[in-house]
Formats: sequence, C-alpha cells, structure tokens
Amino acid sequence: MKNLFLIFSLLFLLSCGKQEFDWLILSPNNVNGLTNLKFLLSGITTTIFISVVSILFSIVLGLVVAIPSLAKSKFLTYLNVGYVEIVRAIPLLVLILWIYYGLPIMTGISFSPFMSGIIALSISESAFQAEIFRAGINSIRKHQWEAGSSLGLNFFKKLRLVILPQAIRNILPAIGNQFVYVLKMSSLVSIIGIGDLTRKANELVVTTYRPLEIYTFLILEYLILILLVSFVVMLIFYLSWLSLLQVFHLVWLLI
Repeated sequence: MKNLFLIFSLLFLLSCGKQEFDWLILSPNNVNGLTNLKFLLSGITTTIFISVVSILFSIVLGLVVAIPSLAKSKFLTYLNVGYVEIVRAIPLLVLILWIYYGLPIMTGISFSPFMSGIIALSISESAFQAEIFRAGINSIRKHQWEAGSSLGLNFFKKLRLVILPQAIRNILPAIGNQFVYVLKMSSLVSIIGIGDLTRKANELVVTTYRPLEIYTFLILEYLILILLVSFVVMLIFYLSWLSLLQVFHLVWLLI
C-alpha cells in the first residue's frame, strides 16, 4: 500500500506542472496508443536478460577475484585490492563506451553491442561481488577452516564443502541488492544501441515528442520491475532460512 501511495503521489505532483499529461499516446484503447505501449514494453525482456546474465557472470568473476584475498601471500592480496579499486573507480558508462568503441581500435577485437554491454556490466559488478564474497567468507569463524584441515581437505575443498555453504546465507541478501543495482544500471547500455527499456523510450520520444508521458511511464516500468525483483529476492532469502530451520528441527527430533 505504501508503494502504491508513492506512485500516485508522484503522478499527482507531475500533473501539477504547466504541461498536462496526454495519456492517449499510451492508451490501449486506440491503435496508436496500443502500438506505442507494445513498443515500450518490448524492451523489458532485453533488460531482464542482460541483467540476469551480467549478474551471473559477475558472481563467478567476483568469487575468482575474492579467492586471492584469502591467501596468506601479500602479492595475491595486493592483486585483489588493485583489481577491486581500479574497477570500482571506472564509471560504468565510460567502461561500456571503451569496450564497444576503444577495445576494437586497441586490440582489433570487437564485440556486438549486446556482448559489450554484458561484458561491461559483468566487469564493473564483479568488483562489488568480490567484496561481498570476501566479507561473507571472513564472517565464518576460523575454527571452521581448522575443522576442514583436520579432515585432510585442501584449500579449495574446504572452501567448497565447508566455508561457502555457510557463507552463502550471509552473502545472499547482498547479492540480491546488487541484482537490483544491476537492473537499474542496465539502462546505460542503451547508449550503444541495445533495445532495452530506456532505448525504446528514447526512440519513442523522438517520434512522438512527448517526453513527459513516456519517461514517466519508463519510471513506472522500472519501479514495478524492481519491486517485483525485490519481492522475489526477499522470498528466496526467507525460504532459505526456513529450510535451514526445518533442518535444525529435524536434527533436534532425531537427537
């Protein structure tokens, strides 16, 4: 209810300006409005797909980057810190433009706009994922590592079988928040011609000259999409804790 109140409040404030809304250009009751509406909504699959693929790649890359920070070697620790600080310092928009326009000139390797957007989002997000994994793994007590060593497990087996299964419950909420962040930042890939929600809105503004209505509708699209994603993340987190409690209850009954 609170979210709906905010949406209607936003619409009310926007309607108080000098320019009035002309929702006919997005009305499903006429042919032009329905066509425009379908055109705007056609970008939602691209936005979701780019966001999901990018977050998956960034999780894998972030874990790979985080592992050296767990080693006792100062060189590997500095390597991890250097990667994280450098990548976090580069604006995402600049990284997208460099990969799409600069990388082919420098190396002769070119990517499609779609791949360039995914690569840029994955690299940029991997620095944050690395810090999430590092913090989550460090939150596990030292005796868990020692227990793995007593079983004769090597470093990677201890990490895979003992540490990560426990750390994932601390990591999951932060990953969910980062997915929301990636979903919003994916709007920047429209700058290189990818047909996401933002690109579709920009193209429609050029043809209809109604930026107020179209960009307001774009805000609502992202708002609803992010609220749904946030709900799914909270549900997954709740179910994960619920399953853990069920396991504890089962163990208690067996004892």
